[in-house]
Amino acid sequence: MYSIIDIESNGAGYRKECIIDIAIFRYDGQKIVDQFISLVNPESDITPFVQKLTSITPKMVKTAPKFHEIAKRIVEITKDTTLVGHNIDFDYRMLRQSFNRLGYDFKINTLDTIPLAQKLIPNEVSYSLGKLVKSLGIPLTNAHRAEGDARATLELFKLLISKDIDNEIIQRHHEEANAKTYINKVKELTQDLPNEKGFVYLQNNEGKILFSDHVQDINKFSKKIFNSKSKKWEVIQGSVERINYELTGTDIIAKLILNSKNIRKREVLPFGLYYRNNKYIVEKNKLNKTEKPILKFRSFTQGIKAVKFIEGHQEFKDLEVFKNKIELNKKKELWLGTGRKLGEKLFLIIDEGKVVSYGFYELFTQIRSVHKLSKLKIDLLFQSADLNNELQLAMLRGDFEALPLPK
Repeated sequence: MYSIIDIESNGAGYRKECIIDIAIFRYDGQKIVDQFISLVNPESDITPFVQKLTSITPKMVKTAPKFHEIAKRIVEITKDTTLVGHNIDFDYRMLRQSFNRLGYDFKINTLDTIPLAQKLIPNEVSYSLGKLVKSLGIPLTNAHRAEGDARATLELFKLLISKDIDNEIIQRHHEEANAKTYINKVKELTQDLPNEKGFVYLQNNEGKILFSDHVQDINKFSKKIFNSKSKKWEVIQGSVERINYELTGTDIIAKLILNSKNIRKREVLPFGLYYRNNKYIVEKNKLNKTEKPILKFRSFTQGIKAVKFIEGHQEFKDLEVFKNKIELNKKKELWLGTGRKLGEKLFLIIDEGKVVSYGFYELFTQIRSVHKLSKLKIDLLFQSADLNNELQLAMLRGDFEALPLPK
């Protein structure tokens, strides 16, 4: 039993895309036994390029069902089938990430018609769906719309099955795609990891954490580990059976979590901000061991950006005004900033210049009293110099809104 699928997305950035059009034909090898075709409200913009390509406009999807309203139907129609598509990796990824947003782990065996066509119909000029089916005389109506492309993919799949007389290629492809090889293990473990900052946890089959760290890109870092030839990673590569992660969103949140867990991981901040001859400059800290930098930076570029920001504010030409702006001492405030995900906010409780607690909220009513704050807050065990520096940079950029502590 097969589910022939095609999906059109809104054209947003990688892993940010949303489905706007979907078509699924349940095929038993002889005939279509069920089908599902629908526009989908992405609850976000559709890029001009996609609108031109698909002729799907925001007005057309405004009243269409949202993904959570059709999720159950997709699960039902694809149950106990192999998902078939032309470049199935895209369609499968779109389904997985859409279901992930609902907290559901969608998994299914897949089959791609591109490598099958390359084996069974060699020497074609192009294996793109439009050019391939045109070459084979298969009709394609409404190209770049889910229903039209899915129907063409189904007709192509029928032809491929008829050419595979002994069913050996389809069977072998199915077995290879789902075999527990190292390559497929890596693909399965990393395919849904986000390209975002956060803590990554590599675990064995029993759930024991073999390695954890805060990284700038969870997906890239995990793939780098599996591709490494270093002996350091050999044991981990063979033992990892699960990868979990915790998004942090910003470097400040990462440092807050480390401080709350009493993990003392000092970051290298080799560049500093100095004030000489009525001018702010950035240079390596080790060049001047007697003068203490006003702020520290991870890179020279970060420092230059800070200087440009400072120079754009006339009042900061006075060094004392600038120092007072970023000074934390004696502050007793509630700071509100960006959280780990869309719709979430971060709060910091500042007392006598130190962050004593932090937490996350989605509704402002959750933090309007000390009693409510106490239920959400996470206490810090210590405040590192790195965190202090990061907070000063955030204050300078205006990343936080400072309010009096609620009573």
